[in-house]
Amino acid sequence: MDPQAAFEEVRGLADRPIALEIVDRARRMKTPELPTEKLQKALADAGLGSRREMERLIESGVVTVNGKTAALGERVTAADAVRVEGRLVHRRSLEEKTPRVLMYHKVAGEIVSRDDPEGRPSVFDHLPRVPGARWVAVGRLDFNTEGLLLFTTSGSLANRLMHPRWEIEREYAVRVIGELEAESMQALRTGVELEDGPARFDDLIDEGGTGTNHWYRVKIREGRNREVRRMFEAVGTTVSRLIRVRYGAVSLPKSLPRGKKMELTPEEVRAWMLDLKDAEEKQGAAIERRAEKKKAEKAQLRAEGRVLTSSWSKAREEAKAKTEEEAPRKVQAPKRSTTGKRGDRSGVPFKEKRDMSDRPTQGRRPGARGPKKGGPADR
Repeated sequence: MDPQAAFEEVRGLADRPIALEIVDRARRMKTPELPTEKLQKALADAGLGSRREMERLIESGVVTVNGKTAALGERVTAADAVRVEGRLVHRRSLEEKTPRVLMYHKVAGEIVSRDDPEGRPSVFDHLPRVPGARWVAVGRLDFNTEGLLLFTTSGSLANRLMHPRWEIEREYAVRVIGELEAESMQALRTGVELEDGPARFDDLIDEGGTGTNHWYRVKIREGRNREVRRMFEAVGTTVSRLIRVRYGAVSLPKSLPRGKKMELTPEEVRAWMLDLKDAEEKQGAAIERRAEKKKAEKAQLRAEGRVLTSSWSKAREEAKAKTEEEAPRKVQAPKRSTTGKRGDRSGVPFKEKRDMSDRPTQGRRPGARGPKKGGPADR
């Protein structure tokens, strides 16, 4: 089957990348869409000088904000009119301050890396150039995994989206060979054992299928290496195709073909950033509680023996420590003092200051003739 036709089989794809309610909520908010910044920073970003120089400029009284003399440390927004000696300072617009976010529909057989010793195709080969910036990948997808891959020009935004603390939800469409039993589905929801710790799906939905192929929709809040594939392998099921259809609030639109890219509008990016900020304020304490609960669950699973323990490595460390304790310590011999005993190859100590000016520097070869009279030796 054609890969694009198989992709169209995936059910429930979004019509737009950002949910309309998120954009509408951002439009209704009366608070500034971007945080304010200090005046000296705004002037420095406009290219008028360093922050120290701008601080002195503000203290001199030649800077005004909305017609009033500015004070050092005053905060301004993008809507404020800033003037220096009566001249309007042209600052970056709201759109220019908003980081760029790009969606790419990754195909199987591409790596998420700029350098590959094997010379395999890279997703970065399809991205446009960004003057004065670079694209940062938000997470990764395996070589054989397809679907939504996000890029941004903001390192802080990428870190916010990838950090495990915030547990950004990922959604995948999974095609497997055969069909999961009820016990296997329950195990994937409650937790299975992996080499790097337990893992579970927040949601697992049966999407049906035809023939030997069966589709499932899963949601997970982690991004460990090949985690989804390994979880299905843990219950004896092979994944034949894996497509990421959503990352956080950004969904893979069905209008985006495989191997193509689409950029979010500045309004959509700002709405998403406001949604992230709102989630931080509301879920900060809840995230802390979930992290502690998850830590306790892992400890309990290890105690019950459901997770592979590292007892063999502990035994090896204990044996090594015991060997080091029983082994006799090597006594380092004291360094021999050479004071007053240094000499050249003749064996004469340097301190005697022997006159060696008449010492031949090279032995005479057998059968060699002596120097002629009147030569350098007779002078």
